[in-house]
Amino acid sequence: MKHLFIHIILFTLLSCNQQTDNTVILQHHIDSLQNKLNNSYKPGFGEFMSSIQAHHSKLWFAVQNKNWKLADFESQEIMEIFEDIQKYQSERKEIQMIGTINQAIDSVNQAIQNKNPESFKNSYIFLTNTCNNCHQATNFEFNVIKIPETNHFSNQDFKVSN
Repeated sequence: MKHLFIHIILFTLLSCNQQTDNTVILQHHIDSLQNKLNNSYKPGFGEFMSSIQAHHSKLWFAVQNKNWKLADFESQEIMEIFEDIQKYQSERKEIQMIGTINQAIDSVNQAIQNKNPESFKNSYIFLTNTCNNCHQATNFEFNVIKIPETNHFSNQDFKVSN
């Protein structure tokens, strides 16, 4: 009976030691994955904003050429970038203002769906002003967005393809 009791105690201790080894191994894996996550590439806020600015410009030239499909695409790209900002830059204080864009982008989307150039122009101005109001509110007032005057995307044809 004494031997059985010693075997049970030894088995229990070895089992506990096995659990500790597994825990150490698992913790090492978790730490390794966390390190990879912490060091993985995450676009900066400015990169997102520059991308929005490019799509904002392309959106204008798409409608100027009555390319409503391209305009819809560019508008969707802008919305996706705002979703990515919320996902990848959630710690930024500017994120609190991001919802202010919704009404303006909805207005642009409605004008695109209606294929109405005059409504689009008004909505685009509203969108542009909303961007600038957000920049003002978040102390980026030095970054002023406007309706593009020249097309900087000379490698893209904005006309409707047949």
